[in-house]
Amino acid sequence: MDADDRAVLDAWYAIGFLDAPPPRTTLLGTALAIHRGADGAIQVRAEGRDAPLPVAERHGCLWTSLGTPPDAPVAIPETGEPDRRLVCCGSVDVGASGLRVVENFLDLAHFPFVHTNILGAEPQTEVARYHTEWRRDVDEVWATDCAFHQPRAALSALTGLETRYIYRVASPFVTLLYKTCPNDPVRPDVIALFVQPTAPDRCRAHPVMFLIDETSPQADLIQFQQRIFLQDRIILENQRPRLLPLDPRAEIPTRADSLSVAYRRWLKEKRVRYGTTDSL
Repeated sequence: MDADDRAVLDAWYAIGFLDAPPPRTTLLGTALAIHRGADGAIQVRAEGRDAPLPVAERHGCLWTSLGTPPDAPVAIPETGEPDRRLVCCGSVDVGASGLRVVENFLDLAHFPFVHTNILGAEPQTEVARYHTEWRRDVDEVWATDCAFHQPRAALSALTGLETRYIYRVASPFVTLLYKTCPNDPVRPDVIALFVQPTAPDRCRAHPVMFLIDETSPQADLIQFQQRIFLQDRIILENQRPRLLPLDPRAEIPTRADSLSVAYRRWLKEKRVRYGTTDSL
């Protein structure tokens, strides 16, 4: 791990769910031990370090950092709404750079081909023009005005929907989307992907949903999201290179990839190397 890769070292990372954090895990190639004391407080220690790591409990997850992180992990204001359900969807190991996993999460174009008859279907494959921006006041990348026809946008959706999306990249390995909720005409559902890079070309993904859905069984909501993510894992583990190229000449984008282009430019300006081909 390059000590100059501060955008990676100083970030918060989800390393498990609060209901059952793993006793051992790996972050950025460093072995971690997780212990809950008699008072219920959780302590995280890194191999080769005397002092415990910083710890936070947010959004159903246990968070830590190997560097000097901000005061708290990503803020998600919607989590304070009392009628939203927290759905932790299980952790999934992926044989690809965590940055590849985030970029895939941001990609509308793959919906009809990878998530057929769920998030998309032929012949409605066109990605309408949308707006991307780097919000420098908060140092985040956003995409707005995204729209896609989805046969089953959510477990609670009974018919196809013209689904509106807003994407938010809060840190290199943390991303969220806000999408049309079938149960509320005003407030969107919020789906977060917290990625734990375990090695440059491997990671563990922790999907978490904050839903307005009073009726769907919890197990069914988890299964619905896991089905989608496991479809993505097949594609991700077959991508080459497994690391994310930041050189704009390495992979040729299309108009539908404007969010991916903005994400890569942002990473490059932040001098992110971990999980990229720049680290080779």
